Amino acid sequence: MSELSEQQLQEINRVIGDPRRFEILRHVAATSCMACSDLRTQFPISAATLSHHLKELEAAGLVATEKRGKFVDVTFRRKVWKQYLGELKGLLTESVCAGA
Repeated sequence: MSELSEQQLQEINRVIGDPRRFEILRHVAATSCMACSDLRTQFPISAATLSHHLKELEAAGLVATEKRGKFVDVTFRRKVWKQYLGELKGLLTESVCAGA
């Protein structure tokens, strides 16, 4: 499994630092694939705001979107998430070994 770049780590940190965006990510991760229209019913935000959050999550590599006619399906990118968690675990291990 390849490591994430420092820039990718920082981007993921920034993106999931937004509480609403993190909740959207949690909803998407709970399914194998979620229609954007289903997300709209779960969050009291405008379509434009939801679209913005999804674009941020996609740019960070955490979700993939696929158009299906006039609909958009959103998929959680578990491999990227596991890489991210692995990087965080590595930071923890480095801190423990360094006596911090």
